Amino acid sequence: MKKEMLPIKSELKSRRIKFDVPQNTISWAFMKELRENNKTKRIYKEINPYVEVYQFRDNLYGLFTENCDGMGDVWMYLIIGPDKAMLIDTGYGLGDIKALCSHLAGGRELIVVNTHDHFDHAYGNCRFDKVYCHEYLVPYLTNQHSHMWDYLFDYWGDNIWLEFDRSDLPVWREYQIIGVPDGYTWDLGGGYEVELIHTGGHAAGHAAFLDKHNRILFTGDNICSDVSGCGSVGAPGAQGPYAECTLLSYYRDRMRLLVDRIDEYDYIFPQHFMNNVEASVMPNILEAVSAVVDNPDCYDYKVETWGKMRDQKNVRYFKYVRGFSVIAYNINNK
Repeated sequence: MKKEMLPIKSELKSRRIKFDVPQNTISWAFMKELRENNKTKRIYKEINPYVEVYQFRDNLYGLFTENCDGMGDVWMYLIIGPDKAMLIDTGYGLGDIKALCSHLAGGRELIVVNTHDHFDHAYGNCRFDKVYCHEYLVPYLTNQHSHMWDYLFDYWGDNIWLEFDRSDLPVWREYQIIGVPDGYTWDLGGGYEVELIHTGGHAAGHAAFLDKHNRILFTGDNICSDVSGCGSVGAPGAQGPYAECTLLSYYRDRMRLLVDRIDEYDYIFPQHFMNNVEASVMPNILEAVSAVVDNPDCYDYKVETWGKMRDQKNVRYFKYVRGFSVIAYNINNK
């Protein structure tokens, strides 16, 4: 951890060993203030000691958990509708997230959805019987297996990035994956609608979720106050089916759709760092993405890093978003 990142006081069972990358200073300040002073924060230690629960609206909870592999810590969100509840993302599955959601939802039927397939958002899926996602995400989720958590530990079985009990991770089991099309809408009771909007970019099957009652857009990893990794130029940034959806040009087109619909939501809630961000930032994100699509070399700076296996160098390019953060992208024809 860099010296300017003062430790955040925490009563979670997990303990940070190290971060894989330094955290954005402003985002860290937001999280430090929230986690140390928010009056709604609760930890249900008898149910799941790895999750901080925040009440952001009368019927909306933010479930915060520390990232197991040293990247940015993670938000899951729980919407409580009149008849049903919806959990957006499942994290690593550390601790009994299912029992916690059941408690908060007051026994309502729980609908579980994924923004995308990455480790810190979907490895807890197997704690549930059924998970919904955009239809392009299905083949990626089917690649999950019983050893997918192994990389969190070294050769001696010790935790690398976050201290926690290995027995508190899920035991792998198959679950039902239901892919739905762009625009699919769930009714949580009494006409309380949540719509899936396919966005691509960060992952081929990446989706946002629009809570039409609270006028909130849950944006996954495509928008973040730290770094928004939202696609590549030159060639797709992922392998597998629908990889073309990871092109920055595809994400640009989907961002244009979200900007065109900006009168339908007031706030955006990303899955990392700052949330409750005013929707007015969306045109600025579209502006930055469009500039890169038109000229990939218009970046403000670039960073060379090595992957976790230290066997491949990666060059990422960064473009500032006016009044917000940065977008990150790869130029795959260089």
